[in-house]
Amino acid sequence: MKSLSKETLLRFAAKYIWWKTPEEAALHPDRIIAQVMNIGNYEDVQALVREVDEQSLRDLLHRAEAGQFNEKSWTYWHYRLGLCEPGSVPALPQRRIA
Repeated sequence: MKSLSKETLLRFAAKYIWWKTPEEAALHPDRIIAQVMNIGNYEDVQALVREVDEQSLRDLLHRAEAGQFNEKSWTYWHYRLGLCEPGSVPALPQRRIA
């Protein structure tokens, strides 16, 4: 698995997980990557796909939790990563109350 460099991870952490220190956020790199996938600007998304392999991004989508992605980003990444055909995007993850 190709992952983010420490420098990029901390930069994204500071920008996209603003409610924690970058060091605290960096303990959960998947959360940072999901935030960039969901709300990242064009330049940051391009940096992300240069550093993280597509299979890791696919795996992250398969493990996504409710609320991590908005509908637009969810759809984009499923198409971008070849996970579905047009018109067949899976439903967003939903919270389940036990």
